Amino acid sequence: MSQIDAVAMAIEVTGALAAWQEALERFLLDSGLTPDTVRQAAASPGFLASVLDHVASDEALLIDIADRIGMHPARIAEARAILSSS
Repeated sequence: MSQIDAVAMAIEVTGALAAWQEALERFLLDSGLTPDTVRQAAASPGFLASVLDHVASDEALLIDIADRIGMHPARIAEARAILSSS
């Protein structure tokens, strides 16, 4: 997987997370972000990696998000590894 592929997947995961109210609320609570600050945080270089870290930290969430985007959870973990090392 390339860096570009990892970014694209992280954006897709972020969209799935944002579309799922309960998961989004938990992400905001865990990250300390608010609906007003998330847009600003999304502009930071580490934001997408932090979204993937959050999703990967909960196996049930990882599996649910992977199902929602039609992706194997291992591919999300691979994207996480790529973005976390950048």
